[in-house]
Amino acid sequence: MAKSPAEMKAAMIAGLKEKTGKTLEEWINLLKSAGLAKHKEMVTLLKTTHGVTHGYANMIALQALGTDSHTATDDSSLVDGQYEGKKADLRPVYEAILAAVKKLGKDVEVAPKKAYVSLRRAKQFAILQPSTATRLDVGLVLAGVEPTDRLETAGSFNAMVTHRVRLESVDQVDKELMSWLRQAYTQG
Repeated sequence: MAKSPAEMKAAMIAGLKEKTGKTLEEWINLLKSAGLAKHKEMVTLLKTTHGVTHGYANMIALQALGTDSHTATDDSSLVDGQYEGKKADLRPVYEAILAAVKKLGKDVEVAPKKAYVSLRRAKQFAILQPSTATRLDVGLVLAGVEPTDRLETAGSFNAMVTHRVRLESVDQVDKELMSWLRQAYTQG
């Protein structure tokens, strides 16, 4: 049976000293003393200077920043942060998608991150990201599906998904979008 993201992270942390020579606390203290504030800077330092593999470097950096959903103490605060200020008008679009996606199955996992929400089953099948003040992007993992005018290829939007649908209003959370989400869910 596949491990949940929290279980995978816990296993990585448990084996961190054996694999890298330092505990998570030691790595976080090292990053703090280096005075780095950005994820990419931290990952680069860990990989180039300390020879840490990308997976461990990414996990350490996320823990140091407190930005992954398993570090954050309150998932709802991550979502609230995504839809505050200029993006507040997109919250009803997010809520409509989430309500519809939860009907796909009891195994849908909603995993908020700092900038987007990951929708998972055995693996991630979609992301919900308020990209601008007027647009929420739905990223989908749809293997072998040809793009359409509405269902674009992901391009540079996000490397974790294959397609993107741009939404600006609740009425765009329609049967067509739900069919793509259902297909991504089924493939995931």
